[in-house]
Amino acid sequence: MASQTMWYGVSSIAARFMSYLLTPYLTRTSVLKISDYGKMSLVFAAIPLLNVLFTYGFETAYFRFSQRKEYENSIYSTASISLFLTTIFLSAFLWIFRDTLAAFAGVADDPQLIELTILIIALDALAAIPFARLRQEGRPIKYAAIRICSILLNILVTVFFLSYCPKIIENNPDSWIGFFYSTDVNRVTYVILANVMSSGLTVLLLMGQIGSIKLHFNTKLWKEMMLYSLPLIIVGMGGMINETFDRLMLNWWVPGTATFKQEQVAIYSACYKLSLLISLFIQAFRMGAEPFFFKQAEGLNPQRIYARVMKFFVITVTTMFLVVSLYIPVISYLFIGNKTYWAGLGVVPILLLANIFLGIYYNLSIWYKLSNKTHAGAIITVIGAVITIIINRIFIPGYGYMACAWATFFCYASMMVMSYIWGQKEYRIPYPWKKLTAYVVIVVTLFFIHKGLIALLPYTLFSLIVASILLFIYIWFILLVERKEFQKMPVIGKYLK
Repeated sequence: MASQTMWYGVSSIAARFMSYLLTPYLTRTSVLKISDYGKMSLVFAAIPLLNVLFTYGFETAYFRFSQRKEYENSIYSTASISLFLTTIFLSAFLWIFRDTLAAFAGVADDPQLIELTILIIALDALAAIPFARLRQEGRPIKYAAIRICSILLNILVTVFFLSYCPKIIENNPDSWIGFFYSTDVNRVTYVILANVMSSGLTVLLLMGQIGSIKLHFNTKLWKEMMLYSLPLIIVGMGGMINETFDRLMLNWWVPGTATFKQEQVAIYSACYKLSLLISLFIQAFRMGAEPFFFKQAEGLNPQRIYARVMKFFVITVTTMFLVVSLYIPVISYLFIGNKTYWAGLGVVPILLLANIFLGIYYNLSIWYKLSNKTHAGAIITVIGAVITIIINRIFIPGYGYMACAWATFFCYASMMVMSYIWGQKEYRIPYPWKKLTAYVVIVVTLFFIHKGLIALLPYTLFSLIVASILLFIYIWFILLVERKEFQKMPVIGKYLK
């Protein structure tokens, strides 16, 4: 599990981290106005929601049914052909109603952004099953290389369009760059175009996997996969409502002008990215965990393995919570290029805790995936989405993006609790929940101790010293309590014997 998470983690974290390196660049007012950054965030909030619709849970279904011998020769082609055909249909449908979609996303004045977005979603959908095959076959190095190459292209093209081209055009209006670049085009368009090129490169690099698709479609398998994955569409859609839809709701319901709304979205989105350490780890963990959990289900006493994985997961994310929350002044300085965005830093600890709950929920969700009760995940996620919408609708007009942060917190907390209670009845796993709850409570307490001390002595150096001491205390405490567990580990263990 650690090996798989490490490999997929290296690629996911490196890719996402390089992407996040654009945040301090894009938040500079010389690159993008705050309102334009908000407009870009609205478009990127719509992409994950539509990605769920385009892939309709077939990645998870692929992992589930690839374990069955009778389908091992037909599952890849069947899943790929299905996604290819539905991608063509859904892309055409969105293209016809692109103006309506632009109004829904809050970018009615720039419909070309939606046209480019449709291309991104289509290309990402075509890459979904080939990527899943790489994960299922245990080929993380190629997976990592493709992800990193596409992100590098995204960064290079973004900087090329937003910094190099404007400078060349300013000094030489008749330059050859004028054939494809215009200062009259909104700069956000070029950011989205860079993402289109990145997604296109991904598909090209996956041509080896795409070319191995056979014209063989197993109708019986497809029906079983659809029955299994349809509830996962609801799970995914609800999850995206909980994860990214709050930007759209903030744009709809916060009072003020269109520019003010976009600026509020920009501040919230930029500060949301400061919880990247935990969200990156959760993404990496999911990449390695999903195929790993399904394979372990065939062995003896997999519940014990799931419980141990959960414990080490919670230890890791609680440590990350302290690292980010205690060093927010340093991290915000590094990752946000404009102090105007710092007004929203209060949402960061709330979102960090929310992401811890989300990660725990992903661990817990294995029970309904293994027991083929994916409808349970749909019910839990829909309840979470309803909580998100209700809290945001009531409190955004008065509290703005702080309402979005608390809605995310209560949504993921409720989903975590529901999944645990329901899952223990259907597929009991011996999670050490008292110990894990204690770890979460301890790091929150340490955060408030740090906050209280800094209120008395508001000096940066003092803040960093106290943060380091509190972080050391927690790590020492964990090593003391879990000494026997860590002694079994191949690298750390030799230092604790």
